[in-house]
Amino acid sequence: MENLRSARSIVISLLIWAFIMLKPQCVEDICPNEHHPVSITFVEAAVLKGAVCLDGSPPAYYFDKGFGGGISNWLIYFEGGGWCRNVTECYERVQDSNLGSSVNKTKIIYFQGMLSKTQTNNPDFFSWNKVYIGYCDGSSFTGDVEAVDPATNLHYRGVRVFRAVIEDLLQKGMINATNAILTGTSAGGLATILHCDAFRAMVPNAKRVKCISDAGYFIHAKHLPGLKKREDRFAEVVSLHGSDKFLPSSCTSKRNPGLCLFPEYLIKENLDPRPGDELGWENCTTDLNLCSSSQLETIKDFGMDFVKSLPGLGNTSSRGMFINSCYSHGQNAIFNRKCNRFPTLANKTIAEAIGDWYFERSPFQVIATVSDVPRNCTDNYARWN
Repeated sequence: MENLRSARSIVISLLIWAFIMLKPQCVEDICPNEHHPVSITFVEAAVLKGAVCLDGSPPAYYFDKGFGGGISNWLIYFEGGGWCRNVTECYERVQDSNLGSSVNKTKIIYFQGMLSKTQTNNPDFFSWNKVYIGYCDGSSFTGDVEAVDPATNLHYRGVRVFRAVIEDLLQKGMINATNAILTGTSAGGLATILHCDAFRAMVPNAKRVKCISDAGYFIHAKHLPGLKKREDRFAEVVSLHGSDKFLPSSCTSKRNPGLCLFPEYLIKENLDPRPGDELGWENCTTDLNLCSSSQLETIKDFGMDFVKSLPGLGNTSSRGMFINSCYSHGQNAIFNRKCNRFPTLANKTIAEAIGDWYFERSPFQVIATVSDVPRNCTDNYARWN
């Protein structure tokens, strides 16, 4: 994991799919032409390496084998799901969700968007090997603490989980990958940024390796409400999971390691009002039409801060950007033509933009006008359930 500690030592193309506001996704019915079930795979051998979920269960992923022209190409997707920053939150993940244990993972999920095997909806990647890595460590796959909490049996081993899953996939053919993509949404999008270099080093024979962070580019937003909460949350995550050992020293040597989970400091927390907080965002978080004028201005200000942070990434044609003003969190795994679920920029859908950027048919760095008011997307986005 030396690559993870470096200051982005390997130059990897990175595509950022960024959206200005977190919003709970609707769990809708799966599009008829996307009803493609994929079964779970447990990495049992990982347990002996100490590469386990919060509860000590083995890592798990969902693997859809490639075919035809995609047989030697691989797309790896990190599941999202926020972070746990203290023992109570991590224990709740084990007890009350599927984000702390592979035991609680559903045995079958349905692939869509970039994971679809339908050529109409996913023309460039439909035949690839596609893997959805289950999230069960609560740290964007960054933690590695040897000691196990004796009171709760909690394990903080996110980095080991990442390494064990990738090693298992290498044995299943990924070692011979010709093309590869690492991607993920939300906390999985952050994991994509953090592990991009390490992933590239693990597939040295691939001629083209790129990383796509979907709604994982969280910014510090220093002058907007909730600053201390954003700072404290990441600081506690880093402290609990021992993540500082695996963050770039170029960042941790200059600032509090907790700030080094903000990607704007890595490659050069989002506004997420919770129901019942002091700002009264409960209704606004579900529908922009229910937001007050001041709340809309705060959201807009956040979008402007986000866009202003992008020049710090540097000017390179290898980096792509698809940044719209949809009031939605995560979009690259749900684009779907037949169900009419695809935001567009510059007359291109996400599917088209990804394909053009990845295969270098044309660059794509498009940002919605800064003055655009955030909008409710008409799409009812589906996700796995």
